[in-house]
Amino acid sequence: MNRMVVQKFPAGGPRGSWPAEEFAAAQRALGRPVEVVMDLDTDAFLVVARQLEPAE
Repeated sequence: MNRMVVQKFPAGGPRGSWPAEEFAAAQRALGRPVEVVMDLDTDAFLVVARQLEPAE
């Protein structure tokens, strides 16, 4: 299974704001299988979509 970055959000958002989680929730409401992960190298939250590999 591969993953593709859909959107990137800086980790230092305003206090009490979770823009990556809010974006992911909106995408899930549209039926897109996404999750939020932390990229420690860039200090950012990534919203990633799971991509299933084609069956052979």
